[in-house]
Parts: sequence; C-alpha cells; structure tokens
Amino acid sequence: MISRHKIRELAVQSLFSIETTKDTPEDAIASTMQLCDLTTEAVPDYLTFLVSGTNEHQEELDEKIAKYLKNKWTVQRLSRIDRAILRVGLFEMENSLEVPRKVAIDEAIQMAGDFGDKDSKSFINGILSNFVEG
Repeated sequence: MISRHKIRELAVQSLFSIETTKDTPEDAIASTMQLCDLTTEAVPDYLTFLVSGTNEHQEELDEKIAKYLKNKWTVQRLSRIDRAILRVGLFEMENSLEVPRKVAIDEAIQMAGDFGDKDSKSFINGILSNFVEG
C-alpha cells in the first residue's frame, strides 16, 4: 500500500509532468508510477483524485494563489515545482474531507523542502497559510 505522503509526492510529480509534456492526467500518473517503480501497485484513488481535481481546477486555484503573491509576481513566474506543490496543497485543503488543512500545509512544506529550492519551504508555508481560518 502506498502511503498518503507518497501519494502526494506522486501527485506533484504527475502535475509537473502534465505541465511539461501536456499529457493527460491518466498518462502522467502512469508515467510517474513507472518512473517510481510502482507499476505493480494499483493506482490509488486518492492519487487520481488529487491529480485530476487539481488539473481540472487549475485556473481557479491559480487565481486564488495569485491573490497572495507580492511585487507583481504571477503564478506563471513561480518555478514549476512550487506551482505544482501549491496547487496540490490548496486543492487538497479545499476538497479533502479526510485531511485537515494544517496537515495538507505540513505535507506541502515537506515536499517543498524535498523538491524545491532553499526558499520554497517558507514560500509555500506563507502562501498556503493564508487559506487557513483562525
């Protein structure tokens, strides 16, 4: 069984792939699973939910993220990996009934540390924290 954390990583990698190759969500997930030597595993429903949902709602997610960017930055100016992490994190925060918002933020921060540059963790935290009430 694939852990929830690994599913989030696979989602980010799949979305990065979609942005790069313009593949369908299904093809990107299959490719990512293959690259991660997970071809013997069934594609987790939660992975499909994250990738398809984030991809389908990308424009709406980008608009929400853009409101918190400073100095005339746009979502398109962000690194592709930071964009993918922000999109997945925000989609999960808004659409998963199973995952508390703060957990989704913590997971996004961890992925930013694993995949992003030296400033990604604090940047991802700063943007996603705007979407937590209280």
